[in-house]
Amino acid sequence: MKRSIILGTGSFIPKTVIKNNEFHDQRFYSPEGEVIAGEGSTLAEKFQAITGIEERRYVDKEETTSSIATYAARDAIKDAGIDLEKIDRIIVAHNFGDVPEDIIQTDVLPALASRVKHNLQIANPACVAYDILFGCPGWIEGMIHADAFGKAGLAKTSLVIGAETLSRVVDPFDRDSMIFSDGAGACVLQYKESDQGEGFLSAASLSYTLDEAFYLFLGKSNAPAANPDVRYIKMNGRKVYEFALTYVPQAMKDCLEAAEVEISDLKMIFIHQANEKLDDAVVKRFYRLYGIKEVPESIMPMSVQELGNSSVATVPTLLNTVIKGNDSEHQLIKGDVILFASVGAGMNINAFCYRM
Repeated sequence: MKRSIILGTGSFIPKTVIKNNEFHDQRFYSPEGEVIAGEGSTLAEKFQAITGIEERRYVDKEETTSSIATYAARDAIKDAGIDLEKIDRIIVAHNFGDVPEDIIQTDVLPALASRVKHNLQIANPACVAYDILFGCPGWIEGMIHADAFGKAGLAKTSLVIGAETLSRVVDPFDRDSMIFSDGAGACVLQYKESDQGEGFLSAASLSYTLDEAFYLFLGKSNAPAANPDVRYIKMNGRKVYEFALTYVPQAMKDCLEAAEVEISDLKMIFIHQANEKLDDAVVKRFYRLYGIKEVPESIMPMSVQELGNSSVATVPTLLNTVIKGNDSEHQLIKGDVILFASVGAGMNINAFCYRM
């Protein structure tokens, strides 16, 4: 039997650490332009209590989304031990393209995947490079695409990257700016013989756009005196939270059932690192769909506390951390079944089930 199998993983975690205390002197405004009362330190403490985020990472001035995507790609390719010219697809998930330091426009011409292929100096024209914009679930959707290409006989080996530099598109006067961060993660996926049943088992994707499409959007700064023509990432946090709790657990269950895997056989869940309390609540509700009230302690590795929400990069960077043995509390061995899930702008939800 042939399946899509992970050959290698890689990541790039920016060096610059931004702790919550760096927001203590920041003045925040409501969407209506009113000053949010309270000391900066108090607001930061409340933020940490709600999200679990203690610090986040920002890229250096000379770095862009495509450059850090390239760093992660090189790491994954080295780990996989493959010939660059044998890559059939390069899929880069992002949401804002390259946003150079002090430039207010996003740049997606050419596509980031084309830039990554150029940076890697891959000459083979049959290596097709394209971008995917799917909100925070973009990397998972890219993996689902790569698996489908393999099954269709269109691409044996795919390089799937999730990269984002959200520090370049946040409104510093919006409290939600403390959530977002930068990073990149990559994976080499190859459709090949599965000797021991390892590889992709199932996948699911959903898009809700009637009432939910604009829960995340680009909007003007909250600061009254700011230039209204400059747009920043904006989020209706309450709506996103309620949406995730309502729809993500069922999508995860549907995916696991499609893989014909019992909940008791699930070793680990890699869920988009959006908000510690939200992720905990989604996973608890997922288990309750099976009538299970107690969630296994080691089921969900977390990185949001130290790395913040780097959108499409949260899942692949976390996967790389665990696979490389850099998470002391979570280890994977041959035969373990893991579930990936994400939710984000669109509003989109997806998941896939995989056996190590």
